[in-house]
Amino acid sequence: MPSRDAELADSSPVRTNLPSPPHPTNPRKATGQELGNLSQTLAAAFMGDPIFSWMMPNERRRHGRLRRFFAFELRHLVLPRGSAWTLEGLNGAALVLPPKAWSSPPRLVMLQGLCFGARVDRPAGLLAQIERLHLREPHYYFAYIGVAPAAQGQGLGRRLMAPTLERCDAEGLPAYLEASSERNAALYERLGFEPQREVRFGGSPPLRLMTRPPK
Repeated sequence: MPSRDAELADSSPVRTNLPSPPHPTNPRKATGQELGNLSQTLAAAFMGDPIFSWMMPNERRRHGRLRRFFAFELRHLVLPRGSAWTLEGLNGAALVLPPKAWSSPPRLVMLQGLCFGARVDRPAGLLAQIERLHLREPHYYFAYIGVAPAAQGQGLGRRLMAPTLERCDAEGLPAYLEASSERNAALYERLGFEPQREVRFGGSPPLRLMTRPPK
């Protein structure tokens, strides 16, 4: 049975050939011109993240450092090699890298180190361990998934991940990510991700490495 809205639309006498505007929750690939806005969105999304809070303990400076961190990530890795999926309004993003493109280039590692302040050894050590334990078989990698606080709780993260998960299934490849909280890990498990191991470094909160086999 069609919904009431669909019935009203079908009964309207007006017909046009104009394309429908994009729905605000349909994911699309971001462009380089949107890098600044996406960096702002991701910085806001990760302000309270356990891992980033540990790596950037100065709360007063954290937002600015996160903004720079994600700008470097987008400019030097994700946009040249992969895709930044977003939504109309740029209130969320999923940064995805295709098979064999996930490893951070040395220049990016150096630039990211500038975002951590004086205690760069702790985050640098954790990031190096994450990279060392990264899944080696061909896969699609969700580097970061974030939704602006005001837009959370609406299923936008799931929508941002959908195009990549569909591609994984079509190509018969796994998806891989690191979950930084129990809440996120539970969400990813509902999407088919399976926990592989937990990683800690120098007193950090646990980071959960998770893989989703193709469906």
